[in-house]
Amino acid sequence: MAKELTHFEKRVYTVVKKIPAGEIRTYAWVAKKAWKPGAARAVGNTLNKNPFPIIVPCHRVVNSKGSVGGYAFGQDLKRRLLKIEGVGAAHCAARKRTD
Repeated sequence: MAKELTHFEKRVYTVVKKIPAGEIRTYAWVAKKAWKPGAARAVGNTLNKNPFPIIVPCHRVVNSKGSVGGYAFGQDLKRRLLKIEGVGAAHCAARKRTD
């Protein structure tokens, strides 16, 4: 039997689902939009368990330090997915300054 999502997990997945292709957001930004400012680590943990990776594009969420952050399927795949969408390492570093 599948585990039911918590209210927080549902909010995180809803927020991330709305990130357009070719754009990135930080874990902190997602936490704020999910009504839990300061819960960036909880967002990361939630996305690491993402049961809907095709529907909820968690690869578009990066860390505030300017790197891609973690990814359940490996950082190399996350970088490739971002590159396919036109997002390179420079975009991740720029996000650090704009979050």
